[in-house]
Amino acid sequence: MGHIVLGILFLLVALLAVVSVVRQLKYKNILALLFSGLTAVVFGFFSIATIISEIIG
Repeated sequence: MGHIVLGILFLLVALLAVVSVVRQLKYKNILALLFSGLTAVVFGFFSIATIISEIIG
């Protein structure tokens, strides 16, 4: 049960990073856009992998 909570928290962080990507596109801040995009990809991958791992068993 604890791992599913971790997966959901990772998913929330990934969603916040996606919001940050959209905001940084508006401000045209390339370095922040790079870090936000990297954060969204990494946390998104680990959240989906964790949730799938818990569902499958």
